[in-house]
Amino acid sequence: MPVLTRGVIGSVLVLVGGLIVSVLPPSTPVLSIDLLASMRDSELGRMIGLAVVMVGMGTLGAAWLSLCRHVAHEPEDPDGESVRLVRLAAIVWSAPLLIAPPLFSRDGWSYAAQGMMTALGKSPYDFGPGVLTGPIIEAVDPRWLATGTPYGPLPLALGDIASHVTTHPWGLVIAHRLIALIGLALLAWAVPQLATWTGMNPALATAIVVASPLMLANGVGGLHNDLLMVGLMAAALVLGGQRHWVYGALLGGAAAAIKLPGGMVCVGVALASLPVGISMLGRLRRFAAVGAVAVGFLVALGLAWRLGLGWLEALAVPGTVNTPLSMPTVIGGFLDDVAGWLGLGLRQSFMLDKTRSVATLLSLVYVVWVALRWRTGSHASALKAVTSIVGVTLLCSPVVHIWYFLWLMPFVAPLRLSRLGTRSLIAVSLILGLLAPLDSSWHDAYEAIIIGTLIVAWLVAALLLTEKSRTRLEKIADADWVLAR
Repeated sequence: MPVLTRGVIGSVLVLVGGLIVSVLPPSTPVLSIDLLASMRDSELGRMIGLAVVMVGMGTLGAAWLSLCRHVAHEPEDPDGESVRLVRLAAIVWSAPLLIAPPLFSRDGWSYAAQGMMTALGKSPYDFGPGVLTGPIIEAVDPRWLATGTPYGPLPLALGDIASHVTTHPWGLVIAHRLIALIGLALLAWAVPQLATWTGMNPALATAIVVASPLMLANGVGGLHNDLLMVGLMAAALVLGGQRHWVYGALLGGAAAAIKLPGGMVCVGVALASLPVGISMLGRLRRFAAVGAVAVGFLVALGLAWRLGLGWLEALAVPGTVNTPLSMPTVIGGFLDDVAGWLGLGLRQSFMLDKTRSVATLLSLVYVVWVALRWRTGSHASALKAVTSIVGVTLLCSPVVHIWYFLWLMPFVAPLRLSRLGTRSLIAVSLILGLLAPLDSSWHDAYEAIIIGTLIVAWLVAALLLTEKSRTRLEKIADADWVLAR
């Protein structure tokens, strides 16, 4: 099918350009290719590589919009032909990226080093990757070399297993990408099920989640742990809706064992598994049981790998970086500037720290309120509960990267949105995917990033703002709106 072919071409271009702009271990054999090495060593070469990546992402985006338009007109059951087409698209579009280095972020190299540390008996909670030597740490971001990991025990345990298969840094990266693809497979199974809870087109919901530029750039290309986490979250919610709340709680605990916010899905698991009109005592008992199973799994996994709960002490590590997508960070930084202008004499980042603390407290209060007051006995209501919790958490989070929006998409896409909501969701998924290559952690190539931003503006205009593109986007939204009703 032409749409699948166009997507594969886009992925190949992202792979080729990624070899030029991504951070690689200096000792990696691929750098012996003279043309590649010379392009990586020059600003012009990296700009060309960035342009290739952006064209590839634009090609993927165009293919994805065509796929969405195709499946929007063919409502089916969760395992119908259109859903299978979307799953096939996700597979073939991801395939070229399987062998790519970590794209748009160095996190993948850190995962490889942390798994190796676990295999060697050096807890990544007590030491940074800098305790290792050799190629395994050559591409790790220097700022994290002496810092413990904020991740839970699950990715460390999986990295330990991978390190017993290979010790080659790139081989370990590929292993971690295969681990991330488990999350993609879980999403491909769970999202169509969630869509049936609200009457949303399962194929379109699945396309928005598993085959979007946002997913391919950040989840697959970037191989962030967030992909596996959100896949476990979505699967946990489905199991909760099927009244298998124990299994749902186990998967919720597994999601929390990657990043603590993954445990938020346990609220939805409990709500989805409770009958209508349950008493407050019955509600509290179910939440206590779900929490006990999830926390028990989390603690047991850490003890089994001799890691304990050291990751709790490192949860503040991501907060050492200020990100412009974090609302509390933006507000707190602005208030610090105002305090400086007024000469209040506050210590540096005083208002930033206070704003972040207040925002975190508000998000926790909201989670508790949803758990105690949200309606039970409705699958659609449980899905909306998880969506709102994740949304509020992102809004109040002290750190937000582009790939954090992967947390929200699997729960928003299955909702029966308005025409405007569907169009906006598709547009956001496209734009965030196109922005992924502009991560400033590359080579500090700020001129290239500026040029890349201009390329993104042009691609968005070409893909969304022309009359023909607007008509196609409206067809996607309008078709699903009619079918959902």
